[in-house]
Amino acid sequence: MPSLASTRLNPIDLDHLLTPDIQRPARYLGKEFGAAHRAWDSAQVRWVLSYPELYEVGSSNLGHIILYNILNAQSNQLCDRTYLPGPDLIARMRQLEIPLFAVESRRPLREFHLIGFSLAYELGGTNILEMLDLAGIPLKWSERQSLSVQACPLIFAGGPTATSNPEPFADFFDFFVFGDGEEVLPEIGAVLAQSLPKSRQEVLLDLAQVPGVYVPQFYEGIPPKPVVAGVPTRIRRRVAVPQPQYSVGLVPFVETVHDRLVMEVRRGCTRGCRFCQPGMLTRPARDVEPEQLVEAVVQGLQKTGYNEFALSSLSCSDYLSLPAVGAELHNRLLKEHIALSLPSQRVDRFDEQIAAIMKGSRRSGLTFAPEAGTQRLRDIINKGLTDADLVRGIRTAAQEGWDKIKLYFMIGLPGETDADVIGIARTVQMLQRECAAVGRARVQLTLTISNFTPKPHTPFQWHRVDYVDIQRKQALLKKELRPLRGVKAHFTDIRFSILEDLIGKGDRSLGQMIERAWRAGAGMDAWWENIDAAYTAWVSAYRGEETDPTVDPALPNAHLPIHEFDLEDSLPWDHVDTGIEKKWLQKDYHRALEAMTVEDCSFEGCSACGICGPGFGHNIVIPPAPIPPIQSQPQPTNDPLEPEQAAQRFRITYGKTGDLRWLGHLDLMRLWERACRRAGLPLAFSGGYHPMPRLSNANALPIGQVGSGEILDLELLPRYLFGERLPFTPEELHTRLLEQLPAEIPIQSIREIDRRDPSATEAVYAAEYQLTVRTEAADPKWSAWVNQILDAPEIWIEKLSKSGKPYPINVRALLYHLEFQGQVSDGSARLFYRGSCRNDGAYLRPTYLAQMAQKLGLPTWELVVVERLRLLLQEHELSIA
Repeated sequence: MPSLASTRLNPIDLDHLLTPDIQRPARYLGKEFGAAHRAWDSAQVRWVLSYPELYEVGSSNLGHIILYNILNAQSNQLCDRTYLPGPDLIARMRQLEIPLFAVESRRPLREFHLIGFSLAYELGGTNILEMLDLAGIPLKWSERQSLSVQACPLIFAGGPTATSNPEPFADFFDFFVFGDGEEVLPEIGAVLAQSLPKSRQEVLLDLAQVPGVYVPQFYEGIPPKPVVAGVPTRIRRRVAVPQPQYSVGLVPFVETVHDRLVMEVRRGCTRGCRFCQPGMLTRPARDVEPEQLVEAVVQGLQKTGYNEFALSSLSCSDYLSLPAVGAELHNRLLKEHIALSLPSQRVDRFDEQIAAIMKGSRRSGLTFAPEAGTQRLRDIINKGLTDADLVRGIRTAAQEGWDKIKLYFMIGLPGETDADVIGIARTVQMLQRECAAVGRARVQLTLTISNFTPKPHTPFQWHRVDYVDIQRKQALLKKELRPLRGVKAHFTDIRFSILEDLIGKGDRSLGQMIERAWRAGAGMDAWWENIDAAYTAWVSAYRGEETDPTVDPALPNAHLPIHEFDLEDSLPWDHVDTGIEKKWLQKDYHRALEAMTVEDCSFEGCSACGICGPGFGHNIVIPPAPIPPIQSQPQPTNDPLEPEQAAQRFRITYGKTGDLRWLGHLDLMRLWERACRRAGLPLAFSGGYHPMPRLSNANALPIGQVGSGEILDLELLPRYLFGERLPFTPEELHTRLLEQLPAEIPIQSIREIDRRDPSATEAVYAAEYQLTVRTEAADPKWSAWVNQILDAPEIWIEKLSKSGKPYPINVRALLYHLEFQGQVSDGSARLFYRGSCRNDGAYLRPTYLAQMAQKLGLPTWELVVVERLRLLLQEHELSIA
């Protein structure tokens, strides 16, 4: 990587970096609908935010989107984004010495003032080190100390793990942000705008005065205490009220993990589950006004074009207006084929009302978390769930038609016995009987069995876990579940739990180990397929050795320590003021051992945890709104037997150019659907359980190829004005779509066609291409070579079937016309050809021309640029409506 002392670099040239061999290259374009694209010189302070994971994970994280939108709303601040590149692109960037860049400006990260990472889980640290190294930025704050902020950005972290216990990562970050970032990040930007001319340490001292900011170099010890004057002894977590309007924004081109609009209904949870760190770190509870939420969802769907939305909270069902909000949204979005998902709901609150609002045109799955298999253990963890609640919720789901339900359980909890572990299997059997009793014997139950890991700032933080015993209990539960039909069980690898425990409750001494583990090959440690290599690297790092290939990655905690604390010990995270008193956590730990429960202070009595007050505020619980009657789903209105209701059908000719040539076919179709939705076009849908929009693209282009004459068919439902049918015109469609499509998807023409005409996919018979072809021959004879191909009666090559078997094909028969159009300045040739492009597989791909030349003994042809000029349709099948 270039050094920090190098001059400012130009934006990264993606045309030089990306190739068709790079997996999902559209990850790196930074041209999503809703991206800010602020002018570089418009801001005094320039940020980069990163959720340090692959783009599909990071770009869809709600907190990432909210903070990105808030920072770009500041007049003198600019916020860009970056993500962990895939392994293939990392290798190419290192080979070409291209530093990690921000996706919108495409400028190297070194050119920004602040780089913020979200530490959402304990195993994310190695990804961050990989990204810093790829950016050419020193890993440790001590190595950056002599550099000004203009020469090297400030590196900081926020998120749940940073707030929980930042100490294992303290060597790598200039500062941390504790708690909600909506208010504190703009404050940091305002301070930095005034402090930029100062030295790095002076800037950090100014930032340390901002509530919620922790600068680790100003602290030492366990727990960390100030070693410089003027910084707080304890750093208070920041608390903000949810602002739904900032949840609307980025619409990625590629399919993401949470490929939908997400809206918070409630921030914080007061249930008091003793294992749950998020529930302890997000108090007090703060509801969103129902009217504000409904309008934010409706407007967000209109602005983004998503066909699904999620209402999100740590415990979504505790939002009392959920039935009312869900019913209102169901009614207002009834004709839009939009699905609702509720990713976090309690089984004891799942009833007919919740089921009714989740029954959309595309029904999402159900997930519940009983956590434990016996009532005694659920009382120990303060789950607030009885067997009767569990049975009632599952019976309701079965009666309302759900045939696939996911259940989350844990093993290794405090006070757990073998009877509690076996109780999970007994609970599953009981639920199967209840489903059968309502005539739903075929309900598929999918279990996820995770291993309990004590977390800081919870009553169980003092619990010692015996991971050897957990392995034994896993085997016991697998044996009990094996005879059960209709049940699938997934067990979390014990090594994940060991690593989470090691890092989550560690101190600063772990920093050196984290760096060694990264250098030994740890990375993307939370991904199942990487756990063998990651765990081996961590074990070797703990030993202080190079990676030892003889280490058995299946071994449990024999190689890594288990954290164990007494109730009165000083803890590495005691300097983090979460608002919950440590004495209360100690008291609640004793209550747990006696199986005593604690009330939910949002709805019952105060639990006296210490959170309420001027520093953190109070619970904001909004009374339930009235529930409107739920309207029924309308019947499809595009039945060909009802001509007055028939849809209009249009054929669009368009281009796929510039950066968007890196879009895959499915990504392109998703782009078109969302553009149509944003344009307010009433798409017609197929029937069936999972209706799909009637959009079809003729002969998809391979990734990386430019198309100038692509063809898309779409069908629209009729619209009416004052009872009269008002057909769409091609001119109106063009105007509407032009506002919603990126410039790289230009529309050449739109024409209405008869609904009985064959699809473009069926009608296309040929395609015309223009190629730029290069050869290593000293004296290329392009005209003669072209004639040699045209004169050949047959040219046979081998093609692979879908099963991988080779078979011969005469590609010369697929070539209709070939023409040499002249040489380019570098000696390359520009060729034009017309060839077969039929839906039955008779398709002359550009690569076949190079294979033809090879078969005829000509010098090797290398395709430099491929552009499909147009698709040719059978004219007699194109009747204009």
